[in-house]
Amino acid sequence: MLSGRRLDLIDPSPVDIEIEDIAHGLSRVARWNGQTTGEEAVSVAQHSLIVEELLVHATPGIAARWRLAALLHDAAEYVIGDMISPFKAALGLNYQDFEDRLTHAIHIRFGLPAVIPAEIKTLIKAADRSCAYFEATQLAGFSPDEARSLFGGPPEGFHLTLEPLRPDQAKGRYLERFKVLIEASGFAPVAAAFDTE
Repeated sequence: MLSGRRLDLIDPSPVDIEIEDIAHGLSRVARWNGQTTGEEAVSVAQHSLIVEELLVHATPGIAARWRLAALLHDAAEYVIGDMISPFKAALGLNYQDFEDRLTHAIHIRFGLPAVIPAEIKTLIKAADRSCAYFEATQLAGFSPDEARSLFGGPPEGFHLTLEPLRPDQAKGRYLERFKVLIEASGFAPVAAAFDTE
């Protein structure tokens, strides 16, 4: 990783995961494999910020730890990239196991349960699909009806005009939001291998 960490992809350790690496990688990974309009792509970092906003819109008062889980919902993509769902399915269960191991290590690193409770995962997935609706209709050439059939409609009362951020902007905003949420959660990330007193 850019931080100097050596991450074992087969058996990832939480102590080898740094939020700066995640933010840096996600800010450079394009949603929709870059098949969108405009000069800049919407990055996975920007997408994750929107998903967290959508979660709060749909579930006012949800605990900061679950908002953090929403921000980190695609964090594994800092290593594996943003693969479209049909391709993930074609790769099979071994791919899902690989992604799950990395996601569990990320969660543990930042004070979350390795496996997010099913009801919270469902809320985050709904916010993720709502974000995909906005991306599809505003940047990827989908009609509202087509996007609605694939992702469901936009949430009532939530309006979004997508303006893709530059990678440095997306990274900065992601790190700022992470800091707010980790502090609000009351968690101290587990000590990293290189941390010293």
